[in-house]
Amino acid sequence: MEIVNWIIDAILLGVHAVFSMAPPLLGLTVLSAVVGVAMLWGFGKTSNQQRMKQVKRRMQAGLLELRVFVDEPVISLRAQKGLLAANLNYLLLALRPALWMAVPVGLLLIHLASFYDRSPLPLATPALVTLRMTGDLAESAAPPELVVPANVQILGPPVRVTALREVSWRIVPVSPVSDKLLFRFNGRSTWISIEAGGKQRYVPGTKVASVWESLFSPSNGRISGDFAEWAEIRYPAARMQVFGFRVNWLVWFLVVSMASALLLKKRFAVVI
Repeated sequence: MEIVNWIIDAILLGVHAVFSMAPPLLGLTVLSAVVGVAMLWGFGKTSNQQRMKQVKRRMQAGLLELRVFVDEPVISLRAQKGLLAANLNYLLLALRPALWMAVPVGLLLIHLASFYDRSPLPLATPALVTLRMTGDLAESAAPPELVVPANVQILGPPVRVTALREVSWRIVPVSPVSDKLLFRFNGRSTWISIEAGGKQRYVPGTKVASVWESLFSPSNGRISGDFAEWAEIRYPAARMQVFGFRVNWLVWFLVVSMASALLLKKRFAVVI
């Protein structure tokens, strides 16, 4: 799975590099439109287009019947039953392509979060780094050691939350950094990427040890040592402006991808 994650990230990094000089919104918009077209093509290939055309005709006929025979209760009731049956049939027909596209689109969205959901740490502003241990850490035992790059400072000693098996540090980046934080404990070590200062870019999220959890936090790879469950840096949420309004990147992605699919469905001869 790590190889798949690496390939997806490599492709997205290449796409991101093409639009690196433009605002993040442009790259996200182009990518969303391309994904919308790909989803449209996939929908056409995995759905029964002939049956969907027939069902949509039944729905249109039922609506017309309701308008024409609005004063005929028996006919109206029959038309409503026909519309309900046609809608259920349509949903069943659309379920197959939806299941086919759920996995690739879901993986894409998870990886896109590293580009558009988080922003680099602001300079000269404290941030929190947390490491969860796999076992209990006694109060008298030495905590893990955090090793930081030269342009990052540690503010004070680590804070332990014994009940949660967590150790936290407050750090502050003093200049732009794209590097790693190193955790050491009893001769073992692991690391996590850190991004601070500069413009919006690829910002890896939580690093985990579990294979299952790595599906949802793929950008930092998996923790190799056996002393930690996960490590994370609390990054601020990325801000994306659309015509002066703040918009969540996922909302914009869904709007653009669906709009591109709807606008091009006739050109691709796909019934949605």
